[in-house]
Amino acid sequence: MDFYGFYTGQLFDAYEFLGAHPGVEGTVFRTFAPGAAGIDLLLDGQPRPMHKMGDGNFYELTVPDAPPGTPYEYRIHTRDGQFTDHCDPYGFGMDLRPAHRSIVRDLGEYTFRDAHWMRTRTDRRNEPLNIYEMHLGSWRRKPDGTVYNYEELAGPLADYLCESGYNYVEFLPLAEHPCDESWGYQITGFFAPTSRYGTAAQLMALVDTLHRRGIGVIMDFVPAHFALDPYALARYDGTALYEYPHNDVGVSEWGSCNFMHSRGEVRSFLQSAGHYWLEKFHFDGLRYDAISRILYWQGDERRGVNGNGVEFLRTMNRGLKQRHPGCLLAAEDSTCFEGITRPAEQGGLGFDYKWNLGWMHDTLSFLQTDPEYRPDNYHKLTFSMMYYYKERYLLPFSHDEVVHGKATILQKMNGGYDGKFPQGRALYLYMMTHPGKKLNFMGSEIGQLREWDPAREQDWCLRSYPNHDGFYHYIQALNRLYLEEPALWQQDEDPAGFVWLDCHRESQCVYVFERRAGHRRVAAAFNFSDKPQTFAVPVQPGTARVLLYSDWQPYGGMTPEGECPCTVAGQKLEGTLAPFSAVLLRLE
Repeated sequence: MDFYGFYTGQLFDAYEFLGAHPGVEGTVFRTFAPGAAGIDLLLDGQPRPMHKMGDGNFYELTVPDAPPGTPYEYRIHTRDGQFTDHCDPYGFGMDLRPAHRSIVRDLGEYTFRDAHWMRTRTDRRNEPLNIYEMHLGSWRRKPDGTVYNYEELAGPLADYLCESGYNYVEFLPLAEHPCDESWGYQITGFFAPTSRYGTAAQLMALVDTLHRRGIGVIMDFVPAHFALDPYALARYDGTALYEYPHNDVGVSEWGSCNFMHSRGEVRSFLQSAGHYWLEKFHFDGLRYDAISRILYWQGDERRGVNGNGVEFLRTMNRGLKQRHPGCLLAAEDSTCFEGITRPAEQGGLGFDYKWNLGWMHDTLSFLQTDPEYRPDNYHKLTFSMMYYYKERYLLPFSHDEVVHGKATILQKMNGGYDGKFPQGRALYLYMMTHPGKKLNFMGSEIGQLREWDPAREQDWCLRSYPNHDGFYHYIQALNRLYLEEPALWQQDEDPAGFVWLDCHRESQCVYVFERRAGHRRVAAAFNFSDKPQTFAVPVQPGTARVLLYSDWQPYGGMTPEGECPCTVAGQKLEGTLAPFSAVLLRLE
């Protein structure tokens, strides 16, 4: 290992040296613990003294009889005469909760068959990106309520994503975590796939299967903080090795420990973890959680920029893109920090996409408003294009919006049960035609009305009700149109790819815009009022063909399928839209 690179925060492969590595002469165990008075390796509860190596801050032991599958932990003796048993910070596997020992894993056990995908994958910059966000343990469950393992889910999940029109899937964190209720965001094993769903090899099989079906795979990554469980990273060697030594900046709003990004060893740890998931498991990208907590002290812009955090993100993203040019890096960030998606070489942070949380909040707030008051809030749906080209954006309706009393996406729609579906259909056509990549959390596609519960599978029985089944088929048709129509994504970053045709019909709550890609043109018109509305806007001479109308009967509307509410006469596109409806047309 490059020790200088490790200490200065330049390393991306520290896991190749640290951790447990099976070899010809046995398994080599190594850990970094500069503050320890001594360390014993615990195998079957029996302590085996480890010896210092290198500069004296590392401990090592080779054990002939510790094959893959062997559980182990480190008994770390501190300088005050005490000791604590810890899992391995670089361990590649862990016990099933509530146990917490590390497990020796052979990462070469699985052979991938996705070479073509890996050669041709891209960051989707000028391509469609439609992400299905999901929590692996509550998508589907076995009849007895237990979870499927990674490999068992692979085939059914690939079938569903292909059928439904998603070309990427994003998993909530799959690194080991002790508490189900944290959904994976408070981690104890940054290199260990959670054993809730099986082994490292089984996770590799899941990713491999999805790749061979044409589905990209993103994983949520948590570089801001870690779980405070005493067996994990917290005071690992008896000192604040990974965290800040002071609580005023050391403890997050969730009660977890903030990483100290000014330490080179911490940067090397996190950079190596990011590289590890992309390299060893063939993930296509990472979505970084809680970026604002790295950019600003405690995520509070009033406390100022954390320069060390900014430099860490810039270095990590630059290094990952150099090693994985086709990978996709996304930032969950709600701040006004500039340059999130600007290349690191140009002073930016080097992310490919930033979650557009402002767009999400404005859009859902508008649809929650009573139709009587929507004219006063009309420009909540136009504001996003005022700032859109400052960054490269991803439009998210994520898990955070369907839990903790916030209601599901469909439930947020104003009014009663029957009135929510047409508004939901119009909402999703607005989302899919607005510039930016797309992300939807599982269950939204079937119009789920119950908030997400990580302990239960989705309410698939809803598909037996006409409103929900029609809603699913509408989302399916809309997703496929998005994937197939270049005008909806090819010029997302180019102002020439979007033009308002009418954004001043406040009293009617009507909006019309055009999306373009070269000579390809589509128009989208929306009526977010509770009354029928007519519109007429100037367009280039030609004809209009309706691609999708949210009020068609098979989707739960009132208009016979194929009936066209709009026409082009001369240089004018005109039509009449049903209440709470939207239409997508190809202009030819």
